Amino acid sequence: MQNTLHLLQPTTFPDISRRKTETLQINIGLKCNQQCIHCHVNSSPKRTEAMSPETLQQVVDFIEQSGVETLDITGGAPELHPGFRSLVEAVQAFGTHVIDRCNLTILLEPGQETLAEFLATYNVEITASLPCYSVENVDRQRGRGVFEKSIRALQSLNQLGYGQENSGRLLNLVYNPQGPSLPPNQATLEADYKRILKEKYNISFNQLFTLCNMPIKRFGSMLISNNQFDDYMTLLKQAHREENLDNVMCRSLISVDWQGYVYDCDFNQILGLELESDKSEKLHITDLMQMSLEGKPIITGNHCFGCTAGQGSSCGGALS
Repeated sequence: MQNTLHLLQPTTFPDISRRKTETLQINIGLKCNQQCIHCHVNSSPKRTEAMSPETLQQVVDFIEQSGVETLDITGGAPELHPGFRSLVEAVQAFGTHVIDRCNLTILLEPGQETLAEFLATYNVEITASLPCYSVENVDRQRGRGVFEKSIRALQSLNQLGYGQENSGRLLNLVYNPQGPSLPPNQATLEADYKRILKEKYNISFNQLFTLCNMPIKRFGSMLISNNQFDDYMTLLKQAHREENLDNVMCRSLISVDWQGYVYDCDFNQILGLELESDKSEKLHITDLMQMSLEGKPIITGNHCFGCTAGQGSSCGGALS
């Protein structure tokens, strides 16, 4: 709560509005087999929140009716949800592109032995966390043994065609800084990742996405504990670039929590900043069946500077 109060102080972030919705991003549940220090949703093996079968069906119904182009599935480890595979199968029938936000080690968990083959069968795009190409940095941020397991998972995905040229099976990696600093240039770091992972482990992938650490939840609390919160916010604000506003993800994406409630983005969801509407109660995905969000204002706060600082940051990596 403390870092939330910091963020809800008066903001100078510019006003922006929504465009046509192209991506539906859902947090299918908060249970995860990891507990990372940068996690902005506070996922862990102990979390039990999960999207109900009724809400999953409402997601499917919305996609069928709206024709939204992409379903982006997050968690927790989304694959741990018992309805994950049936959801992928259902929306693929409409020609919807599916992205799985994967932590890689989930592919090696007991009971997930066929997960990689399932993702390949349905050509699910995998966007996978690998915050560095060195064992020390990854294990420090994500837990002991995570790097070695991640390498094994990547090698198994490569064997299925993921990350291979002209295979059609997309494998993207995600980098985020170890501490309160901006990500380095995405193109330069991607070249380093590709060279080192190929030389050391014979691993190939499509793109590297560099993400800025958001000053909320677990990472925000760490900043406050280390008396770094104000300095980090100053860094983000001073690095704000107006041109990044045109491509921030909230303009064409809506975020849905595990209960089916709707937000402008994943970060607003975690902060409880509800999408603006004329209703007195929180907007639910079932409400979207009868309304258009295009042109509506986006709820912003000081955390939004994390998306426009420097080269910008979004679920698809750098903005410029």
